[in-house]
Amino acid sequence: MPRSVRDVVFVDGVRTPFGKAGPKGIYHETRADDLVVKAIRELLRRNPGLDPAKIDEVAIAATTQIGDQGLTLGRTAGILAGLPQSVPGYSIDRMCAGALTAVTSVAGSIAFGAYDAVIAGGVEHMGRHPMGEGVDPNPRFVSEKLVDESALFMGMTAENLHDRYPTITKQRADEYAVRSQEKAAKAYADGKIQQDLVPISVRRTDASTGETGWGLVTADEPMRPGTTLESLANLKTPFRVHGNVTAGNAAGLNDGATASIIASEDFARENDLPVKMRLVSYAFAGVEPEVMGYGPIPATEKALAKAGLSIGDIGLFEINEAFAVQVLAFLEHYGIADDDARVNQYGGAIAYGHPLASSGVRLMTQLARQFEEHPEVRYGLNTMCVGFGMGATVIWENPHWEGK
Repeated sequence: MPRSVRDVVFVDGVRTPFGKAGPKGIYHETRADDLVVKAIRELLRRNPGLDPAKIDEVAIAATTQIGDQGLTLGRTAGILAGLPQSVPGYSIDRMCAGALTAVTSVAGSIAFGAYDAVIAGGVEHMGRHPMGEGVDPNPRFVSEKLVDESALFMGMTAENLHDRYPTITKQRADEYAVRSQEKAAKAYADGKIQQDLVPISVRRTDASTGETGWGLVTADEPMRPGTTLESLANLKTPFRVHGNVTAGNAAGLNDGATASIIASEDFARENDLPVKMRLVSYAFAGVEPEVMGYGPIPATEKALAKAGLSIGDIGLFEINEAFAVQVLAFLEHYGIADDDARVNQYGGAIAYGHPLASSGVRLMTQLARQFEEHPEVRYGLNTMCVGFGMGATVIWENPHWEGK
């Protein structure tokens, strides 16, 4: 029987506040799967029109699928969140683009007609499971020179990208990082971020007394409001002597989870669900693993071509700030100014943090909020670099666009 492709929409997205990885981080004693459960439950609370029994799938990404991030996380988190046992689930790994890939994977199934509504998201507890834990890279990668050894270390790939773009100096990267912190602080002050955060109760044990207590997390831990160029100037460059990449112009090691509802537009309208964004196109691309930060450029070229659009048609950009140089390389390629008002209006991962597989839905949620504020904008995009040499881009249409 012939089928027609259905329109796919972003209904809603939420996330936990992001934390710093490690013993001093807010989530040190909180399980990764519990973070996902909280996000799923919040989505259901916010969208009472969605009958949990009508959810066709739960797709949850994690880069390090081990321990409390393993065991087919989409299925186990769905059960823990109270979804009917009839709702299946699965796990995804595309490193930093895990949640983004969860969304695009289920979107294809929705467009085909296999699903009507799906929960898609991601989690990374880098404090419990550092990137690369338990992996065993094949020695042929290096011995046969399939990739440069630096490809295995994300910070070194960022230094390599600085080499490829000599005009992107450390000062430019630091200046971008300061703006990211400033924009994030303003977004918080204006109440732009809090409305999509899920408060998380956390248990903490005082190291000095051994006493255990509980607290409520309501804000991102990694943010450093008040960051100045002077405070960034003398930070160590751990990946290269006299290098360009520092803890100040890169995202840190973080914990957090995201979740979203993706549905066919017909289903959303029939069930009184909001339509915050309409999917236009998406694309993934591979690049040399040792300059993985270049990945968003060819991925965006492919996504634009599939949509029949040009970069000039994009009115809002949400670019993951794994490293400042990666964003600046993208902007330089397209002739966009470092401080262009269309780019990361609420700040980015340099301020909020980057819990790897969860970040794609954070980008989508922030773009959806900006679409509401900018009905004059028709198209926006999310893009991010991906470990081991990939890029990922999704283009969305603003359903609030007033130019119809």
